[in-house]
Amino acid sequence: MPTTQKTLMFLGSFVTSLGAVVVICSILATQAWITSTIAFSDSISNGSLTVTYGLFRGKSVQELDHGLKELDKNFDVLGVLSDSSPKTLHSVTILFLILSLATSLLSSLFTLYNSVSNPYQTFLGPVGVYTWNGLSASFVFLTMILFVGNTDANHLSEELSQRLYPAMILGGTAHTYGYSFWLIFLVMLLNIVTVVIIVFYQKARYKQKQEQRKPMEYAPRDGILF
Repeated sequence: MPTTQKTLMFLGSFVTSLGAVVVICSILATQAWITSTIAFSDSISNGSLTVTYGLFRGKSVQELDHGLKELDKNFDVLGVLSDSSPKTLHSVTILFLILSLATSLLSSLFTLYNSVSNPYQTFLGPVGVYTWNGLSASFVFLTMILFVGNTDANHLSEELSQRLYPAMILGGTAHTYGYSFWLIFLVMLLNIVTVVIIVFYQKARYKQKQEQRKPMEYAPRDGILF
């Protein structure tokens, strides 16, 4: 059975790993990844279009200077993009976030298992926890980079707007990233905290082993022979 210290520290890592799972699920479920405000004009109106969307769903709202306003539109991001380069990169972004979710879930299972067992010298021990958290942080970081790259380089918001309103002539665009996007940093922080807790546990364990060896190292030779 694991010591009380080990149980408590690995349970702490389990809580942070599970927290990362919950945050990633929130990121996947919410639509507040980005809000893009795009100037536009068409044959009968002009103004600005506000497009707010996440990885799966979004909403567009028109604000007119003059003309006839269309109704707000709720849309499916991948459905609107159809076959295009932005859609491919957006799909890869979703894939990386799902991989981050899977590795965070594995981390939570490993930490929970270590809190009730002692698979210390196997991959099921700290090495596995380090691996899954490293992968989770890497995947979620790549998710962030790909989303920003797709938005800026592939003009994702403009592509969505053009497909939603084919007759529009689009102008300048301003982007504001929402809380769903910034929660990515919280996931990476939770991954780091999980690893730090296990590092502290390993250091404490090593120190304890060294202290247990000292009585033998400094014992009188006659006593050792006896």
